[in-house]
Amino acid sequence: MLAAVLLQATLTIGVAGPATAPEYLPVRLAEAAAATEGAPRPLALRTFRSTVDAAEALAAGRVDLVATSLDAALRVGHVRGAPPRLVFGLTAAPPVALLTPAGKQDQVQTPADLAGKTVGITAPGTGEAEALSALLAHVKVTPDRVRVTSFGERLLARAVAAGEVDAALIGDPWATRLVAEGQAVVVADFRRPDEAARWLGKESVHAAVFVAATSRLDAAELIPVARALLVAQRRIRSAPAADLVGSLGGSVVGNPEDVALRMNGARALFLADGVVSAEALKASIDLVQTRARLPVVVTLPRLDRLLFLEPLRQAQEALGRGAGLSSPQRARSRRVASTGSPTTLVKQPSTSRTSRPPSPCTA
Repeated sequence: MLAAVLLQATLTIGVAGPATAPEYLPVRLAEAAAATEGAPRPLALRTFRSTVDAAEALAAGRVDLVATSLDAALRVGHVRGAPPRLVFGLTAAPPVALLTPAGKQDQVQTPADLAGKTVGITAPGTGEAEALSALLAHVKVTPDRVRVTSFGERLLARAVAAGEVDAALIGDPWATRLVAEGQAVVVADFRRPDEAARWLGKESVHAAVFVAATSRLDAAELIPVARALLVAQRRIRSAPAADLVGSLGGSVVGNPEDVALRMNGARALFLADGVVSAEALKASIDLVQTRARLPVVVTLPRLDRLLFLEPLRQAQEALGRGAGLSSPQRARSRRVASTGSPTTLVKQPSTSRTSRPPSPCTA
């Protein structure tokens, strides 16, 4: 009986994997932050293999909230066509870069040069794949003009080092290492806010925390969650990576040699105080639709119905505002209601990315 009561009191957040994905670090740290600050309902994390798997769990009611990509949330996170609502923004863009092997830099100088080329990604449906779609749409190169091959991170890094692909979308630690070792050069870098804005638009959101449209969680119940995320996000944006490792589990840290590169590669992309403007959300939804139209069953409401920022606003006021919500955002947030049913579940093992540097290319 007591175990059932404790389980009901826990808020479960589904997190897109792998466990080492840097865009979801604030959620990992928030679990500890909530426990430290004595949140009324403890947070429990459940790691899923991909952004799609995590979003599907929210739609099925297996988690209370989910940290995943906007793309996945809209496509498969809906409940009978009603998309989930965004309660906290994580990153503006996927923390990846478009690289070309050092020996092919004359062939691929801009994303427009990808036409007729072989481009490597880690896997379909990943941030790398989304970044590639955004680049192609921006330079008006249709996907059928590009040969896209999936490798997995380790093999993709080796393919770049060996010149087996013309270009690749890849994240850290691989992107930083390949460039530092002189095996690749950067063509477009989503890890830099100015570059992300160039290819995605002035304001954008890629990863965020969502609640189902049918959830019964109200603003008061989500304030502790927003507070824990806010504390974690501010800490990540300012603290050295070495200071954060002790608060993360081994599966999240992965290879200790890689953790600083992953964190530093994503740090500049974290949205200040988790705030997402209506303009950024609209631009990002348009980009999602450019990649592929949303399922016909999905009905997009007004933007103010997709943003549920009232818990974040109140958490900011309690902690001191670093990047406050504007008056229109506060007004829109107050108009959003919460209805649906609570859910509970049990943790499952998380997964971690393989992390070893590619062998140097001497050819």
